[in-house]
Amino acid sequence: MYLEHVNLVVSDLDAMLKFYRAAFPHWRIRDEGKGEWYGKPRNWLHFGDDYHYIALSDHGEGANRDLAGHSVGFAHFAYVTNNLDAVISRLQAAGFSIAKNGADDPFRKNIYFVDPAGFEVEFVEYLSDIPAQRNLNQEKARQEVL
Repeated sequence: MYLEHVNLVVSDLDAMLKFYRAAFPHWRIRDEGKGEWYGKPRNWLHFGDDYHYIALSDHGEGANRDLAGHSVGFAHFAYVTNNLDAVISRLQAAGFSIAKNGADDPFRKNIYFVDPAGFEVEFVEYLSDIPAQRNLNQEKARQEVL
């Protein structure tokens, strides 16, 4: 079993495509169309590869939840990459800034960006093929040593 897609309601499809095209230059618009969602017209598209995609619909209203707050809602989602530096370079070249740095960890490096709709997206590069190391909670490991 694996996650096939996430469905994000946004207000600007073009801005979202600019961000995700920079992050995933090999992805494409798989399908798109128009419709109605509970009485409101919308454009929608699926952006991804043959196995994974992001569904985007442009009928969003208002702002996304405050990521620094404590409201219930979507916190972030993450993608694994083999070259984090290349992802960072592509996103920065497209005009997007790093939102926050990831934790200092010997087995992975990660970074967070916020997409144009206000969703936080983590990109992670694992530096180990050993699952126990990749999934190790460094803070907990430090406490167990003390």
